[in-house]
Amino acid sequence: MIRFENVSVTYDGCSEATVQGVDFAIPEGELVLLAGPSGVGKSTLLGTVGGLVPHFTGGTLRGRVTVAGRDTRTHKPRELADVVGTVGQDPLSHFVTDTVEEELAYGMESLGLPPAVMRRRVEETLDLLGLAGLRDRPIATLSGGQRQRVAIGSVLTPHPRVLVLDEPTSALDPAAAEEVLAVLLRLVHDLGTTVLLAEHRLERVLQYADQVALLPAPGAAPVLGTPAEIMAVSPVCPPVVDLGRLAGWSPLPLTVRDARRRAGDLRERLAGREPERTPPATVEPPAPRLPLPRRRGRRAAPAAAASAPPAEVRALAVRRARVQALRDVDLTVSPGETIALMGRNGAGKSTLLNTLVGLVEPSSGTVRVGGTVPHRTSPRDLVRRVGLVPQEPRDLLYADTVAAECAAADRDARAAPGTCRALVTGLLPGISDDTHPRDLSEGQRLTLALAIVLAARPPLLLLDEPTRGLDYAAKTRLVVVLRELAAAGHAIVLATHDVELAAELSHRVVLLAEGEVIADGPTAEVIVSSPSFAPQVTKILAPQKWLTVAQVREALR
Repeated sequence: MIRFENVSVTYDGCSEATVQGVDFAIPEGELVLLAGPSGVGKSTLLGTVGGLVPHFTGGTLRGRVTVAGRDTRTHKPRELADVVGTVGQDPLSHFVTDTVEEELAYGMESLGLPPAVMRRRVEETLDLLGLAGLRDRPIATLSGGQRQRVAIGSVLTPHPRVLVLDEPTSALDPAAAEEVLAVLLRLVHDLGTTVLLAEHRLERVLQYADQVALLPAPGAAPVLGTPAEIMAVSPVCPPVVDLGRLAGWSPLPLTVRDARRRAGDLRERLAGREPERTPPATVEPPAPRLPLPRRRGRRAAPAAAASAPPAEVRALAVRRARVQALRDVDLTVSPGETIALMGRNGAGKSTLLNTLVGLVEPSSGTVRVGGTVPHRTSPRDLVRRVGLVPQEPRDLLYADTVAAECAAADRDARAAPGTCRALVTGLLPGISDDTHPRDLSEGQRLTLALAIVLAARPPLLLLDEPTRGLDYAAKTRLVVVLRELAAAGHAIVLATHDVELAAELSHRVVLLAEGEVIADGPTAEVIVSSPSFAPQVTKILAPQKWLTVAQVREALR
């Protein structure tokens, strides 16, 4: 169905190919997972299938890509639209209409399908993706995860023979991700649809893949094989595989079920031992290893604000348009504490973060950040107390180069020149100064936005889905930076669907549902008791309460 023949892509202004030596075929009716570290060219390779590369992105494509016999060099994206459906990393750039139902119908209208067929397929897709309750909602009012499902639905309705998906579960809660993957499997198994997807959260997708195409490094030729064959050599792997490597299991397990069947001996070795828990910092913190800046020329905060907690929320309610986004929320965030906000898409996580940073005004209740009311505080003063890394990092990026973004961040934060640039290098090495932010991958743009916010060294740091687009190595570097910030007394609140990140980093989990707090407690207690939000290691080693491979590794030393 898809054939790559010695394909390479070189973008204008680049001396080296982004991808090269790509030579393999994907048969009809298979689900193929494209894996590899951030920045190795996965999105570029996906773009060649639908003709977006090079017709839309520019650059030079050498070799040949054919889809259902059509050469993408001679067929533009619109001439492939009846065969290939593509969903990129950024759902917002995908939408062309205002409401959910209109968006689901748009692709079929473009292909001239009869109204009766369109109506039936819209209804089917609404049910398949759990969108029926959102059919009349303006897309602008949806959460990030809800938008992701609408974007996927909009390419499903024309019934393409090939689906190309870039990070399709990155913004979805665990239950919604399972639902979307179940739909994809049904299309593959029942209708013979060919699916090619790139995903960093391998723990969600690996068990469903027929084959894995690994891009091990920038410009390196991909390696194609079964999931078991590729995981034996892959530099990126999910926790279940990492635990299997640690325990010396052969062959390596690919699913929680496989690992549980073989974990008896490991449970015996761990019996009587307790996982190490990292408490919030309450003593004089150590000096951070990364160049976390000290603001120059900063005035002392008033005494009342100095003694106030980084964030305090009481009886908070927020109503946005027709939606009650938050109701009766109480939350206190202490210095040195890392809190993970978790819950289904649309539960109110992003709204709570936006309220803390003053972008949303409460309908009732009180919100105080460092003793001030966020929505009544000027941005110039508020930046000294709180910083937000949003779901869409481009909202913080406006310069033409990475160097210019970093220089502007240093000036705005009154930090030493080079501070932001050093943070970018520490989080994700290999980004050059003259790179345009729009040429970065989603994960790289997120890293740049995080560095811009960290340059101001705010006492309260808010992150909305901070691991979207990050591979495991980049996520590990992010965890190191955030731990150092917490150890230095900074409070961190992150909204995330990444259960592995919450297990690795957070001291406390706050679980939201329909805008209400339904659980608030230590991470080990909240996520271990939740089948949906428990990490892989917890599921494998239950009833023992281990959360991460790192904890197990430390206990076995």
